[in-house]
Amino acid sequence: MISGLLARPAFLRWLGFFGAVCCAVDAFLYGAAPFIRRNVNVVSVLREPAGALILLLWFAGLTALCVAWWYGRRLQLTPRWILVTAALWSAPLLVVPPLASRDMYANACQGALVHAGFNPYLVGVSAQPCPWLDSVSVVWRDTPTPYGPVFLVLAGLAAAFGSQLAALISFRVLAVLGVVAIAACLPVLARRVGAPVDRALWLVLCCPLVPVHLIGGGHNDALTVAFMVAGLAVLAAPVKSWTTLLIGGALLGLAISIKITIGVVLPFAALLAVGGLRAAGWAGLIKRGGAVVGAALAVLVAGSFASGLGLGWLTALSGAGESVNWSSPPTAVGLAVEAAGRWFGADLGVVPAVRAVALVLLGVSLLVILWRSRDRDPLVGAGLALLAVIFFAPITQPWYLIWPLALFAVGTARARWLAGTVVFAMATILPEGTGVFRPLGVPMSFAMIVLIGWVAYRSVTWLRGRELVTAA
Repeated sequence: MISGLLARPAFLRWLGFFGAVCCAVDAFLYGAAPFIRRNVNVVSVLREPAGALILLLWFAGLTALCVAWWYGRRLQLTPRWILVTAALWSAPLLVVPPLASRDMYANACQGALVHAGFNPYLVGVSAQPCPWLDSVSVVWRDTPTPYGPVFLVLAGLAAAFGSQLAALISFRVLAVLGVVAIAACLPVLARRVGAPVDRALWLVLCCPLVPVHLIGGGHNDALTVAFMVAGLAVLAAPVKSWTTLLIGGALLGLAISIKITIGVVLPFAALLAVGGLRAAGWAGLIKRGGAVVGAALAVLVAGSFASGLGLGWLTALSGAGESVNWSSPPTAVGLAVEAAGRWFGADLGVVPAVRAVALVLLGVSLLVILWRSRDRDPLVGAGLALLAVIFFAPITQPWYLIWPLALFAVGTARARWLAGTVVFAMATILPEGTGVFRPLGVPMSFAMIVLIGWVAYRSVTWLRGRELVTAA
């Protein structure tokens, strides 16, 4: 009976809506409130007057959203039906307090810095100090921001209202606009590369990451993915004039100006624009692909100096190292080594060293992925590159997975394991924004090493000519 229900589109639609409502209620019960709760974990939540209800609603909501999304991948659905469903799942999260993350509070204070004439690439939000400093996690109060200049200008405009609530509403509106733009541009990209539109829309817009994290959490990833998809859609046009190349590159430049790490997509965008290295040759790739990359970098640099913030983002990315969490594979390796050392009385402190090695491996991985993608689907290559960034980064968050998911949704290869990773990631964060498994940092670090081993094995098989991704 249950399997029969899961094959019915109407049941999945309302199951997901039920999940979204549960999460929305939890945003009011135990979301990321302006004040910071200390030592939050599952046990401390259960000690709250409504603790059992909070956890029940949260995990029931996430389960309902994930089950509906997972089984909906197998159904034949019309784009219109999918868009209505995605809107229904996001609607309950439109007017809730910040959910599953405190980033909106940090973004508001970063905007306050910009509005007051400070440079967030040089100082943390405590330098002003921000009028809403008590809402920002202690970890990020003295850390320069890693975001791009365009987003910081937008954050400054949001903070200019002089109200924390107005700033939070502004970030929520920006997130909604980003999701709407994705809904408009993704079908165009899918049609131009020959991917099923319905499948692309379902995988991205109905992914639980969208209502819970992009809308509920108000993250700028919605905007950066929107500009990325728009730029790639322009570059995928059947007829590519110089104007097309420059516009596509400029849109990618805006995506990078929101979130710098999206920059790894640029070489793959150049390959998409010329139809691969074999078709264009080195001269064509350098000439026409170079126009794409040049336009993107020109927008990024122009935005950096027009904003008055300069190129501080080049060094501000290192601030991510302030957070130490097992969810980052290299950090997990360091934590596991340190834990093993303590068993034998040694105080190793190897996390920074492991992270440094990971950055070197990231560079090598990106070069290998780029070379292997020179005459294959560049969108899959770009998705793998973004996965590599997430995998080797010193800090990772569940909502980062929307970057590669948007590309795999329109690529020629599908990754069932990526969808599974999304489902797991949804269960790692409490509605207040703290990690569910934070008290289990050491055992989860050792578990992460097992995952690293699996990724290494799959990477070797890929290098031997087999497919790294499998049909969804």
